[in-house]
Amino acid sequence: MNYIQQEICALNGSTVFMNGTFTHPEHLTVNKSFWVIDPVKGVDSPDLSTVSSFSGRVEYLVDKKKNFALKLRNVMKKDEHEYCFRVTTTLETDKWIGRPGIKLRVTDLHVESPGEVTEGESAVLTCKTTCSLTDPTFIWYKDGRPLTTEMIQKNQQLHLQTVSSEDAGSYSCAVRGSEHLPSTAQTLRVRHPPKSVSVSISPSGGIVEGSSVTLTCSSDGDPPVENYTWFKEGGDSPVGSGQSFSIISITADHTGLYYCEAQNAVGVQNGYVMIGVQNQIRSAVWITVGGGGGVLLLLFILILIFISRMKKRDAGSDQDGSDQDDVQYATVTHSRSRPVETAGDASSGAPDHDDDVQYATVRTGRKPDVVIRSDQQEELQYASVTFHHRHADAAATGSQKVDEASVIYDRIK
Repeated sequence: MNYIQQEICALNGSTVFMNGTFTHPEHLTVNKSFWVIDPVKGVDSPDLSTVSSFSGRVEYLVDKKKNFALKLRNVMKKDEHEYCFRVTTTLETDKWIGRPGIKLRVTDLHVESPGEVTEGESAVLTCKTTCSLTDPTFIWYKDGRPLTTEMIQKNQQLHLQTVSSEDAGSYSCAVRGSEHLPSTAQTLRVRHPPKSVSVSISPSGGIVEGSSVTLTCSSDGDPPVENYTWFKEGGDSPVGSGQSFSIISITADHTGLYYCEAQNAVGVQNGYVMIGVQNQIRSAVWITVGGGGGVLLLLFILILIFISRMKKRDAGSDQDGSDQDDVQYATVTHSRSRPVETAGDASSGAPDHDDDVQYATVRTGRKPDVVIRSDQQEELQYASVTFHHRHADAAATGSQKVDEASVIYDRIK
């Protein structure tokens, strides 16, 4: 008898095939063929299929070419034995047993890991067996999900380069073809500085002078954060310690940026929050409006708009000609005929006539609520007034004084 393998390593819970061939003299006829375990010389070992511990798990396969096989399902650790094929013939004295037989070894998968590493280091995990499986291909899982090909897998090992906090989790392995028989999971812990440090404010909402405020710091450091220290930006010394920091009877002086410094055995990380303090008067207005509801708020806004418009209307009615709309111009030209001097006039040294005072009164007017389109030029209105002095005929009388020039008024509207 010849066995294909002398030793088999099988996974706990898997199905095993033990194969071989045999021959016998032509004049003999095979009466029965079966498998036995751990045969003892001089003792007839029972047929394996009749052993209660193997009941329902054993199947014999024999063909006409004298090939034989044993199919053993759901192998267990207690199935570790020497398995031998036995043949009996029509002659009581002619019977054979193939020894040495096939040794069966049963193994579980076990993940060997460093347990914990610090972020930035490397880690190697190994899928361990107690015997050598035949050409196995190992598959790795993290938290129950297969790992991608980005992970470096060599034989039974998984290499993690430059470990980060994301690599922390439960790792298990399996053999391709027997994915339903994975190893027990092993946890890999990654030590890292505090991360995702955040600060919450209680109570939430607006902070009013005189109230009390509590700041709370949280993070996901591993190992857990040991020390929390509070600072206000711009200050040199801490303003508090502990995971929570309270400000009693807050004032405007407390306004500013605060941060907590979270520290564990690996490193330090900060979390920030801005505190703004409202004065009591402004806050009282908002509290009243909020208590009265949206209708009161709307009414308050409408009253302010009405008052503002009334003030603008009153101011507009008091404005005079200083308005720039509809600007009108009055141009006054003063001209006079120079008198012909006589000898008397020259000798008397009479002074030249003073310029007669002329008045032009200009009033600007505009129609209210008239909107001038931007594409129209403002209409410019001009009035030109020319004044002429009447003088006596110098040839007729040299001493006659020039009549007073009439005061001329020109009113332009």
